[in-house]
Amino acid sequence: MKRYIWITVLFAMACTKLKDTSYNKIIDSQFDPTTEDLASLVGAAYVNWRYVMNDWNGLFRAQEVSGDEVVIPARPNGWVDGGVYLRIHEHTWTADDDIVVQTWGRAYAGITNCNRVIYQLESGIIPISDSTAKHATLAELHVLRASYYYVLCDFYGNVPLVTEFNVPSGYLPTQNTRKEVYDFIVNEINTYLPLLSAKNDGTTYGKFNQWAAHALLAKMYLNAEVYTGVPAWAACIKQCDTLIDSHVGFALEAAQKNVFITENENSPEIIFALPFDETYVTNWNAFDIHMETLQPANQATYNLKSTPWGGICAIPQFIKTYDADDDRLRDNWIKGQQYSAGGEVLNCTMGAYSGQPLNYINAVPGIDASEEIHGYRLGKFEIKQKAQVQLSNDWPLFRYADVLMMKAESLLRTGNTADAATLVTTVRQRSFSTNPSKATVTGADLLKGSEYDYGLRNHLDSSFQGGSDVVYGRFLDELGWEFSQEGRRRQDMIRFGVFTKKSWFSHSPNGDYRSLYPIPRTELNKNANLKQNAGY
Repeated sequence: MKRYIWITVLFAMACTKLKDTSYNKIIDSQFDPTTEDLASLVGAAYVNWRYVMNDWNGLFRAQEVSGDEVVIPARPNGWVDGGVYLRIHEHTWTADDDIVVQTWGRAYAGITNCNRVIYQLESGIIPISDSTAKHATLAELHVLRASYYYVLCDFYGNVPLVTEFNVPSGYLPTQNTRKEVYDFIVNEINTYLPLLSAKNDGTTYGKFNQWAAHALLAKMYLNAEVYTGVPAWAACIKQCDTLIDSHVGFALEAAQKNVFITENENSPEIIFALPFDETYVTNWNAFDIHMETLQPANQATYNLKSTPWGGICAIPQFIKTYDADDDRLRDNWIKGQQYSAGGEVLNCTMGAYSGQPLNYINAVPGIDASEEIHGYRLGKFEIKQKAQVQLSNDWPLFRYADVLMMKAESLLRTGNTADAATLVTTVRQRSFSTNPSKATVTGADLLKGSEYDYGLRNHLDSSFQGGSDVVYGRFLDELGWEFSQEGRRRQDMIRFGVFTKKSWFSHSPNGDYRSLYPIPRTELNKNANLKQNAGY
């Protein structure tokens, strides 16, 4: 030990002119950026959206597993994990649960990155001589930051608005009301939208251009009544019309499944996407929905590089709402007998059915117990042959079908049922290839209740509530059929008054306050200015 210390001291004394060269960080004094560097500088602030939506116990699970479409039941190979997925399904989450903590932290990390780059640009730490490019970049960062606040507004409601990066040591932000957060988001988008790029091409793909900003603004207005108590249907229609009349190439895909193929970056339906690439996006849980839903034996179906884990599946009650001729039932869900890539019949590999055919059926005994065969699996995003743990499909956060349906819902809620039905029919027409007449819906159809047979359905209990009493329930069904597995079901259910009122599978209502998630306990402990959401 003494010899080691002595040698170290001698080395330090001999080397008096060490070079401080960084190979993993850019030192501002050594960086002379140009306008060509702006995309890379801003890119760091976009990366957080991938973590927010798709990382383990992120926004996707919080929005989908808490709803009436999908569930993560206990499996022969696990998926109990201390009851975290049961609590999401049964709406018994706490301020310590991972979905609560992670969504807060990841969204604010995105906000901090936006604030940092805004500060660096405005202060001249990052010197950009082209004033037009600088202002356009600042506008993009402001709208990107607003998109993270959109998540926080939807998820927690009452959150601090932090807009400064260079704050004094010990700074503790104060809490804002949900309406204040909503007003901030809307004002930021409206203020900076005109400065954004009007292009819709490869240079703006995966970035907030004017069109992505209009889509985000439409989404805010669509949910305005939930967020503020005052509806904004006309404002939502106006934003949707701007996108519909934009003439920059937005259009529905001929088949819905084309939006979700591996190489989907050229889809005319995508308005704003989160880019993924199995080579460059390397965090383990970046986009692994195929690993979370397929059973281990399905490795042979797609020649996957790793063995899938087999957990999440469809709730049988939701699958039963589909029309049998709806292509989305076939294209979005993996069902029936499973085969290898070579055509051999696959067998179950564990549990009571081990050695028997792996044949996915539309039945799940309960959230506390299931076998490999139970439940249709999530297959909306194409699973390519030889896929890795991460998929390369880009995640469409806003797409053209959503614009049409946002306008349709706003028309429906303001009494224009005929025009609403025309738009819904337009979206449906590509999904009834074997029976086109079924694509047509009328205004009277959209005024009906839901096809969902709500009530408990598991091996321990059953009750029957139905969906006929859901106002505009048929439209909620349409949203489910078109947008399943896209990380939004909770939000839609709240807007239609179902999320905290109905039972499904193993879930019973557990209080209206559950329409908001709690402020994480870790944040309350750090900041005395924060007050917990009511009910928690």
